[in-house]
Amino acid sequence: MVDPIDGHIGDDSLVLGRTEDQRVGVGRFSLTARILVVNILPLALLSGGLFYLDTYRTQLIDERFKLARIEAQITAEALAGVTRERQEALLVQIGREQGMRMRMFDSEGLLWADSFALAEPAFELNDIDDDDLSQQWARWLDHTVDAIVSAELVPRYIEPDAQTADAFPELVAAREQGVSQVRLYDWLDGTPVITAAAPVGLNGATLLTVRNAVDITERVRAARSALVIAVLLVLGASALLSLYLARTIVSPLQLLARAAQRVRQGRERDVEVPRLPERSDEIGQLARSVSDMTSALRQRIDAVDSFAADVAHEIKNPLASLRSAVESLPKVKDPDLRHELEQIITHDVRRIDRLVSEISDASRIDAEMSRAKLEHINLSDLIYAIIGSRENRSENHDHRIEFNVYGYPAQVLGVGARLERVVENLFDNAVSFSPPEAGIEVTIDNDGECVTLLVCDSGPGIPEDAREKVFDRFHSIRPDAEDFGNHSGLGLAIARAIVEAHDGSLTAESRSDGKSGACLRMRLPTIS
Repeated sequence: MVDPIDGHIGDDSLVLGRTEDQRVGVGRFSLTARILVVNILPLALLSGGLFYLDTYRTQLIDERFKLARIEAQITAEALAGVTRERQEALLVQIGREQGMRMRMFDSEGLLWADSFALAEPAFELNDIDDDDLSQQWARWLDHTVDAIVSAELVPRYIEPDAQTADAFPELVAAREQGVSQVRLYDWLDGTPVITAAAPVGLNGATLLTVRNAVDITERVRAARSALVIAVLLVLGASALLSLYLARTIVSPLQLLARAAQRVRQGRERDVEVPRLPERSDEIGQLARSVSDMTSALRQRIDAVDSFAADVAHEIKNPLASLRSAVESLPKVKDPDLRHELEQIITHDVRRIDRLVSEISDASRIDAEMSRAKLEHINLSDLIYAIIGSRENRSENHDHRIEFNVYGYPAQVLGVGARLERVVENLFDNAVSFSPPEAGIEVTIDNDGECVTLLVCDSGPGIPEDAREKVFDRFHSIRPDAEDFGNHSGLGLAIARAIVEAHDGSLTAESRSDGKSGACLRMRLPTIS
């Protein structure tokens, strides 16, 4: 039972304000944007493979550098000491087989032999004016990656007009130092050009080899283009899936937020909070939880309104009686009648005081139970103490209380003062309805799961159709012999509210032994 009195419901209950995440900056971005970022970020990291390919290209060129140096040295040794005819034949043969241009210069630095002049050229530098869109795209991608990774600039390969050794820096260095030299150049289409110079024999002749390593560029570009296409395709698919995922999450959350906002503002009494029964995931659980919470809030609001009306009605009657007696008292001269009016005034004041006390107590149940620290309580010991205290105060009115305990020790988890109030209310109810000197039977049983307290009186009993009404607030059916106004009608309502706050139940039933009377059964979860 949820008691309504202390149920302050304000804007704080459903305020859609800033969360902790928003205060630290996380909430500045929408959920959709965050889902997109989370899904796209790994792809962005994957695209870093584009830059790894630049390292791969550098490694390939380094390997070609070593190969070019070795080829130049071996060819130079093969050319040394043979006839000119044999040298020309070797230049053509090696140039054709290795796809290189090979030139030999004499000791004066003049061109002696050129494999491209002696035979069909082994390769041809590409004319970029004839490139198609795919080749232009490949060059643009190369330039973009080079700019991002701050690649070292490579000089452009330019064929000198003067075909002399002095026109080639690698030849000059090879002649001066007497060791082979390797240089890297860049052609217009972005392909590397590797030159190698080596001394030939001891008479000052030199060899120059030129290779256009198109295969390196083609391999890197093929891998890079394939990676770019794959990343773009996966990126598009990931974006679509992210938007779909965001829609399945954000849309229902927006529906719930709008419904919660309308509920908070109180503009629509019957706002329907979507329960999303077709969803079994966390969003569906949230939707049903919000719907249940809204229903509970509505019930609480209704209970507050009903309780306020009941309180006004119950206090209005003694106030009307008190007002009438107070207004009549100055006009009455008869001492006996004045004394009767004074007794009415005293009775009404006590009745109002009792109502205010009971209402105040009922209003604090929810708040106290939400803050209270639960403790282990032996319900049997508690009832023994209550029975002894009531007998000392003569509150049992000569009614004999017979107390029996069965089963395991009646250990429960709860608030001692509140459970004591429940037992007191049940005893008060039994004493009120039992005839003079009739017995009241109290039984405790623990079946290992629940502790059951049964309080049975010897009164007229409770009709079956009225067994729930006795727990209504201000229920006013009392024994005929009882003075009017001695009870507020809140005792059993308060008792049930306390028991349900302990995750238990309180019900009314007839006696199982066939005797006249009613039994109130309280069940609480036991603890081991």
